[in-house]
Amino acid sequence: MASSLTRDAQPQETPGGGKTFFGHPRGLATLFMTEMWERFSWYGMRGILVLYLTAAVTDGGIGMAESTAVALYGIYNALVYMLAMPGGWIADRLWGARRAVLVGGVVIAAGHYILAIPAEWTFYVGLLVIALGTGLLKPNISTMVGGLYRGSDGARRDAGFTIFYMAINLGALVAPLVVGTLGEKVNWHLGFGVAGVGMTLAVVQYALGGRHLGDVGRVPPTPASPEERGRMLRRAGLWLGVAAAAIAVDVVLGTFTLEHVVNVMPVLGIAIPVVYFAVMFRSPGLGDEDRSKVRAFMWFFVTSVLFWMIYDQSGSLLNIFAADKTERTVGGWEFPASWLQSVNPVYIVVLAPLFASLWVALARRGREPGTVTKFALAMLLIGGSFGLMGLAGAAAASSDTGKVTVFWLLGVYLVQTLGELCLSPVGLSLSTKLAPARFASQIMGLWFMATATGNALNGWATKLNEPMGDAAYYTLWGVLAVLGGGAFMVGSRKVRALMGDVK
Repeated sequence: MASSLTRDAQPQETPGGGKTFFGHPRGLATLFMTEMWERFSWYGMRGILVLYLTAAVTDGGIGMAESTAVALYGIYNALVYMLAMPGGWIADRLWGARRAVLVGGVVIAAGHYILAIPAEWTFYVGLLVIALGTGLLKPNISTMVGGLYRGSDGARRDAGFTIFYMAINLGALVAPLVVGTLGEKVNWHLGFGVAGVGMTLAVVQYALGGRHLGDVGRVPPTPASPEERGRMLRRAGLWLGVAAAAIAVDVVLGTFTLEHVVNVMPVLGIAIPVVYFAVMFRSPGLGDEDRSKVRAFMWFFVTSVLFWMIYDQSGSLLNIFAADKTERTVGGWEFPASWLQSVNPVYIVVLAPLFASLWVALARRGREPGTVTKFALAMLLIGGSFGLMGLAGAAAASSDTGKVTVFWLLGVYLVQTLGELCLSPVGLSLSTKLAPARFASQIMGLWFMATATGNALNGWATKLNEPMGDAAYYTLWGVLAVLGGGAFMVGSRKVRALMGDVK
């Protein structure tokens, strides 16, 4: 697949020396395989999480109410991506991206194996451990991909990120089929354990292939002084202590509920990026040109929040819709609902090479649409997907069986995929191009923070589904997304000016 994207490209020197990977740095193969197996573990667990939470205790699940399960799913996703911020700081100031990815992978694997233990307390502990490890790995492996393309033109970098993005979706394609089948048809905890095996393979492959990465990510770009380390540890300890004390008081008073966490997460989702942007702007080492680029990045950040808030409901509300309101019987056998979580990755694997080739071909002719245009198109498409979902909800409500054909969800996921390809790989690449050198991993962390904020807001947004009903709920968010895309286009000239020499 890589060769189809780059067959006309000139070979370039690999940071680690030696041969290239179909015209791309050889280290891309190492990061590709690491990300593929890490995403296998992530999407495998994600595909069965809400279904496990809502399954009856007699069926091996927890028996949680749908609204609570969906809220917990959003909180978990938000926490994972929020932790990308400190994960980026650790790489930038303490360890370097190379070590952060390795440690993160080991921690993620441990979390999945904890989930495999059949006890309720291990479920929550395992989720927390996975979130901590993903916060270390996720932003920093993407930053290392950017490091492989220093000195390359924008089109080649975008093509490289699209290849890397296919690794995500290859893992995501296989995971629900394997983990979902084992979880839904055999044993939920066996499914979680298999996801841990995938993460273990990622760690082993990463360690063996590290020689192809050269010096990329080996050292932190702006090492923290001993005083800075001490100050940050004290601040982290203080805030962790405050959080632990608040939870302890809530528990002692007997008033602790998941609703309290649901209500706190959106506040954190908004407050954390505001604080990080403020800290960057106050940095004395940030020049006027870099400040302008960070301001431009803020526009993309806000737009991405709404996109991911809508998109990531595919693992929660749409997953439940697949289980309860979608006809899934083929030849007398009902396939697992989690299998539909593989539809989006299938579309990505098929369409990503076409999109990458299209961007490169248009760039050669000077006709490639700008990043602003791609983002606006993504918003229109994600809005259209929920408009289609609103029609599916209405069809299910009027059906005698309360179910609709699977082709409704296949269509929704296709439109969402087209929007994702206009935003996600482009946004990854854009983050590395707009990021000041001293904030490289932290800007990448902020890119993932947009997903965290979107998922945190889902803790509030998805509560509207039950009182509004599917048709009205999905149509509402579809309209808001379309309006968001239009607003982004209105401000496009200002955004392009702030981006400077970044195209």
